Amino acid sequence: MKRSYRCFYALLIALFLLPGNSNGQKLATQKNAAPLEHAVDEIMKGFTTHTPGASVLILKNDTIIFQKGYGLKQVGQRGRIDPFTNFRLASVTKQFTAASILLLQQNGKLSLNDPVINYLPNLPAYARAVRISHLLNHSSGLPDYEDLIPNAQTEQVHDADCLELIHKADSLYFVPGDAYRYSNTGYALLALIVEKISGKRFATFLDSAIFKPLHMQHTVAYENGISKVKNRAFGHSLINGNWEQTDQSNSSAVLGDGGIYSNVNDLAKWIAALWNYRLLSKNVQDQAWSSTLFNNRQVNNYGFGWHIEKYSKGFHPYHSGSSIGFRNYLNLFPEEKIMVVVLTNRNSADPKTICKQISALLVE
Repeated sequence: MKRSYRCFYALLIALFLLPGNSNGQKLATQKNAAPLEHAVDEIMKGFTTHTPGASVLILKNDTIIFQKGYGLKQVGQRGRIDPFTNFRLASVTKQFTAASILLLQQNGKLSLNDPVINYLPNLPAYARAVRISHLLNHSSGLPDYEDLIPNAQTEQVHDADCLELIHKADSLYFVPGDAYRYSNTGYALLALIVEKISGKRFATFLDSAIFKPLHMQHTVAYENGISKVKNRAFGHSLINGNWEQTDQSNSSAVLGDGGIYSNVNDLAKWIAALWNYRLLSKNVQDQAWSSTLFNNRQVNNYGFGWHIEKYSKGFHPYHSGSSIGFRNYLNLFPEEKIMVVVLTNRNSADPKTICKQISALLVE
């Protein structure tokens, strides 16, 4: 999109905003949001009314300037996706897990420099040097629990099982803090630490410490047989030219690394709370959105629950989420107070490209 068009959309957004609604979210007028909607619809034209789809939202200065659903929640059923349809967030969950740890730190319950073994004494001996900060920024070197699940296993594993699984390995990938290696294991262990310190199940802690205070009424860390996901989108994969439901795998019950279900409207509440520092202090939140350092003082472009990416005005946080049947992406520009989120319930979607194309309408 050429700069003149970006300026055109920015001018429309600035001129035509309405006061907030009863939920504290503001909405742009439908009439004057039409050019933006046309541009987003063009980007989303690959999502038809008869296929698994997507939900898209743009937040600007605490105002929702665009939100829309595309396609079906479940192929073969009538339910259409809307901005309140709940998707499995997959690794977008990690920002909530990180925030839970940072809340405990903010309340004096732990230090990020604490050895993990202080809270999880059953940690393998080879991991004694791993600290909480290493889990947060993927520099722990812990083996990936998913690689240790037996190939024939169909029973789902949970966060506590991840701790048991890594006993099958005999060493770290590298010295903690020396390098980056994306670690779902690390975030499963962070959930266990939250449980150990709070005395609550991780799902209960999230609900009481984050979801309820931020009025995220439809967001849940899903536990089969315990909780329910309302207005749920089911995951799909394109197999031999046909869409088949592929909603759960043997790792889908692990909460800390990817088990939250939410919708784009609730995520707008979440992000508005973060950049207005209603959950974490400015110092703590800014740290989460900043690059960290390896032992050799080189830069690790992962903060606490967020990847960090360079753009024209500096750096901004983002995160993707990918699990069986779901592909998601959240792009965030805190200084401009712009957020774009794309949630999809299909394995062949490219939400990263979509999210970046939409972001380019708003950010230089």
